[in-house]
Amino acid sequence: MKFGYTIIYVPDVAASLLFFEKAFGLSRRFLHDTGTYGELATGETALAFAAHTLGEANFPGGHVAAHSSGQPLGFEVALITENVAQAHAQALAAGAIELAPAKQKPWGQMVSYVRCPDGIVVELCTPIVS
Repeated sequence: MKFGYTIIYVPDVAASLLFFEKAFGLSRRFLHDTGTYGELATGETALAFAAHTLGEANFPGGHVAAHSSGQPLGFEVALITENVAQAHAQALAAGAIELAPAKQKPWGQMVSYVRCPDGIVVELCTPIVS
């Protein structure tokens, strides 16, 4: 078994890709001509976005739209950076909402949390030193 990718269902795939490019400096790897699916280059594993219409087709029972949830959903995307404070400020300038400012965890890692316009929670963190 190998982890392939994470797909997040969003209202506007192109807008989510653009936000992640501006807020976090990630590069677009792919956007389908229909605009309903796209990926960011994040290393070996892609971070992907799909339109809610695809979610509706994939899940006949429906799904929870992160952007319309009053509370953050119970998952996050973690992005590793050497400068959490700078990355946090850049995300806020691009339109993210602060959930928690940078704080050092007991294990030594610096971590902050933001919520993207499409409802995704992003953890910005330094690498874990073992």
